[in-house]
Amino acid sequence: MGKINWNRVMLGGLIAGVIINIFEFVLNGVVLAKDMEVAMTALGRQVGGSALAMFTVWGFLVGIFAVWLYAAIRPRYGAGAKTALCAGAAVWSLGYLLAAVTPLALHLFPRHILAIGLAVGLVEVLVGTLVGAWLYREETA
Repeated sequence: MGKINWNRVMLGGLIAGVIINIFEFVLNGVVLAKDMEVAMTALGRQVGGSALAMFTVWGFLVGIFAVWLYAAIRPRYGAGAKTALCAGAAVWSLGYLLAAVTPLALHLFPRHILAIGLAVGLVEVLVGTLVGAWLYREETA
C-alpha cells in the first residue's frame, strides 16, 4: 500500500472542482436563476461577487475532499469507479444532504429549490469524483 499522492489529489480535486462549479453555475446561474433571485429577495439578501467567490472556492474544496477520500479508501475498497462513487456519495451525504437539513427545517428556501439542488448536487459530486479519481495514481514507495 503506497502513500497518498498529494499532487494527484490536488490535480484530480481541482478538476473535480471545475466540474462541480460548472454544474453549480448552470443550475443556479441559469436554470434556477429566477427562483433563486425570488428566494434571496424574500430573505432580504443579494448574491454578490464575494459570495460567488466563496461558492467557487467551496466547489474546489468539495472536489479536493472527494478525491482525497477516494485516495484514502482506495486501499480498502480497491481502485476504480465503484470506490469513486462510494467516496462521492459520502461527500454528497455530508456536504449536501446534511447541510440541507437546516434550510429545509427553517423553510429558508422553497422545497423545490432544495430538492433540485440536492439532485443536481448528487450528480455533480459523483461525476466530479469519478473524473478526479480517474486522474489519481498512488505514490509508489
